[in-house]
Amino acid sequence: MLYDRYGWQSDLETFSKSVPRVVRVQLNEFVPDASPEQIRAWDQSIPWLQRECRELTARDSAAGEYTAILEYELPRDFRRPDVIILERGGIAVLELKGRPYATQAAIDQALGYARDLAAYHAACANRTVTPVLVIRGGSPEPVMRDGVYVVSPEGLNLLLQEFSSEKESLVSVDAFLAPDAYAPLPSIVQAARELFNKRPLPMIKRARAATEPTLQHITAIAHEAARTKTRHLVLLSGVPGSGKTLVGLQLVHAGWLDDLAVDRGTGKPSAAAVYLSGNGPLVEVLQHALREGGGGGRTFVQAIKNYVATFSRPRAAAPPEHLIVFDEAQRAHDAERVATVHGGSVNKSEPQHLLDFCNRIPEWCVLVALIGDGQAIHIGEEGGAPLWADAIRQLPGGEQWTVHGASRFAPIFAETGSQGHWDEILSLDTEIRFHLTPKVHQFVGGLLDCHPIDQLAQISIELYANSHRFLVTRDIGAACAYLRERYEDAKEARFGLLASSKDKWLPGFGVDNTFQTTKRLRVGPWYNADPKDPGSCCQLDTVATEFSSQGLELDCALVAWGSDLLWTEGDWSIAHSRGTRGKLKDPMAMRKNVYRVLLTRGRDGTIVFVPPDERFDTTYARLCEVGIRAMRSAEDT
Repeated sequence: MLYDRYGWQSDLETFSKSVPRVVRVQLNEFVPDASPEQIRAWDQSIPWLQRECRELTARDSAAGEYTAILEYELPRDFRRPDVIILERGGIAVLELKGRPYATQAAIDQALGYARDLAAYHAACANRTVTPVLVIRGGSPEPVMRDGVYVVSPEGLNLLLQEFSSEKESLVSVDAFLAPDAYAPLPSIVQAARELFNKRPLPMIKRARAATEPTLQHITAIAHEAARTKTRHLVLLSGVPGSGKTLVGLQLVHAGWLDDLAVDRGTGKPSAAAVYLSGNGPLVEVLQHALREGGGGGRTFVQAIKNYVATFSRPRAAAPPEHLIVFDEAQRAHDAERVATVHGGSVNKSEPQHLLDFCNRIPEWCVLVALIGDGQAIHIGEEGGAPLWADAIRQLPGGEQWTVHGASRFAPIFAETGSQGHWDEILSLDTEIRFHLTPKVHQFVGGLLDCHPIDQLAQISIELYANSHRFLVTRDIGAACAYLRERYEDAKEARFGLLASSKDKWLPGFGVDNTFQTTKRLRVGPWYNADPKDPGSCCQLDTVATEFSSQGLELDCALVAWGSDLLWTEGDWSIAHSRGTRGKLKDPMAMRKNVYRVLLTRGRDGTIVFVPPDERFDTTYARLCEVGIRAMRSAEDT
């Protein structure tokens, strides 16, 4: 049975001979909430699209067997390319615009459709997927713009003919429309929903290759721990976007450890594992997304603060789980910060507490700490891996623990008395969040760490060619217009405004990142609500800081560059950063980490807004110098 998620599908000959109104009515039945503007667009475009198909089939009789699919809804994604043409050997993705010029957003929208089909659609594997932007005011001679053909309606038939290859077979419509043919990498929220409902993640081949060996390795450690009655600390590290959170969620919720669940005297097996996070916004967003499943979503992911408060009480029972996953472990609080958070009633670091809890678990346990590189952003979070080593060193019986991780952790744990097993399989160094575009983290890190301009510019070119967008503008209205246009038909897409919490100047440019405002942000609805909801991030009128965005993701992020990190006299300066500098061991590293987080939240890319003020001029120049492209205005297109 075909996966019926399209408004119209037929061979080109049938489509070209159909009554336009019949086609439009069928599209309208598929999209019952279509706006009057959308209906007018169909009425205007269907006749000339049929004309171009007739001219193509008149010159090439084989073209009559090509397939036209209108308003194809990408499964699990819900975006709809206007037209898909299945030809001999290739797929053309057409985005139709009634305006007289090609905007940057329209070009990137068309390119994004083609990229996703090529990367995530089984029927498009080893086939050429070509994006085409058809605009009313274009030239009949196609022009290549950023990897997209831009052409007028009158030139479409000749362009489609060029894409066809007589040496290759037709793309099968049955294969293209087959169930689960399109399997995109899920966002963290989407993955949580799938796992909550006990469904396997739709992980594509390359993403599975990046994370599944690690899943299998940790699962094997857990089974060995259960067999030998031993205790293990697993440090799973990786760059932002490498899938650490997905690995943790799957360990706990995808059935990998179900055979290890035991009956603790209640008559039924307890959960084998629990997922904890000190990232409050991540916890809130996931619980908000899963609240309809009962328990407010708290059975799926739990806050480390509550877990510590529960099991650190005098005479508290042992945790019921044998495997504990702790996300954002690089941000684990030291003893001083824990005492502050818990009102002085708790005087150990979070690693110490978790290891103490694990020591109380009967027979065996595994503690999996997910460690992100360069992501400590707050007071009390600068301990990193050494904080975990100190916790093992101070743990009664710590020498009986086995520590697993990448080899770079070996020196840190050398004098803890524990055994060490070091394997690079526990270091995720492939970025999969960014639609398998590599080097986003490398580019951002190089920008912040002042790598040579020529190196950064080359990486920027590579990212741009692979459709990941780093754009910069001094017009926040233009940035908002770009995002709204690019995702106008993507009801599941999320884009939002981010800014550092330590900036002092942005409120004067319409970006209210003040503490009193951002503390009222309801992060659950901000990430999850319908784009038209007043509380949605897509309204672009509320700001999320680094604290509300770390560990989470958007399809595209609008980052307002602040006063707390300015390019001055050939280096970064934090002279105008507000607060906490005297309380941090390395305030410059912390500022860079904040921008490392902000600049890596967007799966499709990041739009950087630099305020139009002379105090930001050198920073804007630096961003352009390293290869971030200035956003085109309508006049430039």
